Amino acid sequence: MWEKLSNLKKFYIKQDNKKRNNRMALLIDGPNMLRKEFNIDLDKIREVLDEFGSVVVGRVYLNQYASDKLIEAIANQGYEPKVSAGDVDVEMAVDGTELIFNDTIDTIIYMTRDADFLPAIRKAKEHGKNIIIIGAEPGFSTAIQNIADYVIKIEDDFEFDKQKLEDEKRRKEEEFEAKKDKSRKSKINWFKK
Repeated sequence: MWEKLSNLKKFYIKQDNKKRNNRMALLIDGPNMLRKEFNIDLDKIREVLDEFGSVVVGRVYLNQYASDKLIEAIANQGYEPKVSAGDVDVEMAVDGTELIFNDTIDTIIYMTRDADFLPAIRKAKEHGKNIIIIGAEPGFSTAIQNIADYVIKIEDDFEFDKQKLEDEKRRKEEEFEAKKDKSRKSKINWFKK
């Protein structure tokens, strides 16, 4: 039942061995999962989820204490940051429940450790949605693991790689400069004609 992926050392998935290509919504419980002790790299999460289908909705729920740097980093990685003055879990559960009735979403992914979303998950399953749970120890709820179609347990391989981020930023800047130079050269050639 638990399959270890060969390209990651400590990555386990509970699955039914049916690979699906579907449209997915990823909801991330920021205060619960984006903690210093986990040091999670959201790009690696996206890479793993590509095995299951296409993430078309990616939201990270944050409380009012989230730093501007964190909010900017989340937005730069292509996720929608949703900052809440109240309880983050309530807003995430409401959005998850709304996604149940979105016919373009096949799978709802909850990245959390606690069972706060159990009622929303049950309702989604009643309406035929697939559920993927991404979580980490300590405190990874057994209840949400048991109700999910797929469970992804995060361990060391999902840690944030600062060097990778800097290399990616440098690569994008170089691409931008190259495009700018190419555009400048084509304008010069146009004026010469």
